Amino acid sequence: MFEKIPTMSMQSPYRSHDRASVRGAAPESIRTIVVDDEPPALDELIYLLSRFPDIEIVATAGSGADAVDIITKAQPDLVFLDIEMPDKNGFQVLRELMVCGQLPLVVFATAFDEHAIRAFEENTVDYILKPMSLERLGKTIERVRSLLAKPEGGHGEGRLESLLAKVGLVSAGAIGIVRIPAEDEGRNVLLTPDEILYFSLQDRRVLAHTAKAAYPCGLEQSLDKIEERLSGFNFFRANRGELINLNFVRSYTPWHSGKYIITMRHREATEIELSKSRVRFFKAALGI
Repeated sequence: MFEKIPTMSMQSPYRSHDRASVRGAAPESIRTIVVDDEPPALDELIYLLSRFPDIEIVATAGSGADAVDIITKAQPDLVFLDIEMPDKNGFQVLRELMVCGQLPLVVFATAFDEHAIRAFEENTVDYILKPMSLERLGKTIERVRSLLAKPEGGHGEGRLESLLAKVGLVSAGAIGIVRIPAEDEGRNVLLTPDEILYFSLQDRRVLAHTAKAAYPCGLEQSLDKIEERLSGFNFFRANRGELINLNFVRSYTPWHSGKYIITMRHREATEIELSKSRVRFFKAALGI
């Protein structure tokens, strides 16, 4: 018997079965798995999905780890996936499914703020805000049917990778060699991502901070460009002027007005402000 897992909203343009592409139409029965660590939310979504005759719930899961195992074995057409789970969040589940090559259509049910929603809109096919309505769910199911009726293709993988990059969860192995050019007493040096603790914007110049020193980056290097270049690594935009390496986060503490203070793991124990709009993404990236 399959276990239960958390539910969240967001959709991806992948599926695990060939039957839709062979028929040229959505399958009569859409094999679905629901993942949510909160039983009331899980039960509510199952109830709403029961209103759609072609949705067949083949399993549920209550943790991220169970979700990966169950989805890999059951190979469903569709997964409703929660993001905030205690052991492994929805983004991490999605990453593992992409690595395993077992990627069904994924719908994230989310209570994220507007900043996070923009990331979904840019990089995913669909998402649902909690609490969800039957009408909104119906629109999502229509999109699922439409996608399952299309022949298979690579439509969307890049967008999902972009989403995972925004939360620092894309595998760096596929990115290749990446170096950040900087200046050191008149010399040009090339810094590796794993030696940079964080970047800061000072006097319209980006500084790369390592355990040894702070190095000015080239004049053409904006923080946005550096963030894009390091999209496959564990870097996270904490605020408008600072980009941090999640591997060097020592601790985080609530501050005021919904903001947090992040303390970096090095001798100076630098404190960095985490914007209120980024708190949920930060926690999701760390699997908290």
